[in-house]
Amino acid sequence: MRHALLSLFLLTFAPMLRADQFVLFDVTFTFTKDDAFNAKPNQSHYYVKGDQLNPQRPTDWTSPIDYRNGTVHLRLEVLDKPAGSQPTSWSVCYIPNKGQNHGYGCIGTGPYTEKGLVEKDISMTSFWQNDDIIWSQGIKEMHLVIKDDHNMHAHKLPDPSKFFPTKVRMTLIQVSKGATYDAKLVPELAGAAKGK
Repeated sequence: MRHALLSLFLLTFAPMLRADQFVLFDVTFTFTKDDAFNAKPNQSHYYVKGDQLNPQRPTDWTSPIDYRNGTVHLRLEVLDKPAGSQPTSWSVCYIPNKGQNHGYGCIGTGPYTEKGLVEKDISMTSFWQNDDIIWSQGIKEMHLVIKDDHNMHAHKLPDPSKFFPTKVRMTLIQVSKGATYDAKLVPELAGAAKGK
């Protein structure tokens, strides 16, 4: 009987016990042409570092909780952008404390043309250069790079006024291996798009 109850408990609650996620960052910012052209060290970059990153993020993303082989839930709320429906995207790059080869890796929002909400779940083992990060050493900062739909940095394009100014709220939620993103665990995002 005890084994049956234990099995029932594990079947019922194991998914909840296993489920684990944390907000890596949640930033709202306006990005102007001057911001993009004067960004240092790289143009078209918005840098998320210091206290903009969750100070309680793990040092080791592989153990005891495996985020490296989990997913990331990307949430982009486009609050303002120039008229004209210019396809725009962001590369969102993980900058590790210790890298190898190129030393970083990036996910992407995919192109959007209007204000609104973009959400997607991305495997942490499928994005560009994800193996160039030594995940056991953690992440020190994130670089958000504004581009067109052909992966060209916005400051290099002939008419930057199609991209700037723009205002966005971007949030990354890291989800552990075997778990599924649960919006209810991020109540500060509930109804955000409606309230802006």
